[in-house]
Amino acid sequence: MKVLVTGVAGFIGMHVAKRLLERGDHVLGIDNLNDYCDPALKLARMNQLNSFENFSFEKIDISDKSALEDVFTKMTPERVVLLAAQAGVRYSIQNPEIYVQSNLMGFGHVLEACRQTGVKHLVFASSSSVYGANKSIPFKESDSVDHPVSLYAATKKANE
Repeated sequence: MKVLVTGVAGFIGMHVAKRLLERGDHVLGIDNLNDYCDPALKLARMNQLNSFENFSFEKIDISDKSALEDVFTKMTPERVVLLAAQAGVRYSIQNPEIYVQSNLMGFGHVLEACRQTGVKHLVFASSSSVYGANKSIPFKESDSVDHPVSLYAATKKANE
């Protein structure tokens, strides 16, 4: 199976890609490799994946619609695991434009590319931040998610 994993240099992205590779899938990982998290850590994760012959990587930001369309056209993925997003609650207060660009526009670009190329299945990761100031712990899927306390949470809720 051909699987596109966005946000592949992140903790979850690397582990998802590694598991897919171990079961024999062909994985194209994309990531913008920004410096929000330690770049050395991201590169260490990528080194683990580079040892698989059925892994390839392209440095792409999902908010770059043209580059993303090129990847979908070249790879024609059957499945997409959408993990790419600008993370961080506090950072979203200081840098709101980045969250709109990545978490809203980029998310939309991935959805549209999936629709245009006939992707059979999309997996998307949200965030517990969508539960906002909810006092009920542990969170339940039936809990209200209508009161985000950050722009990050609002973008993840919008994606849902």
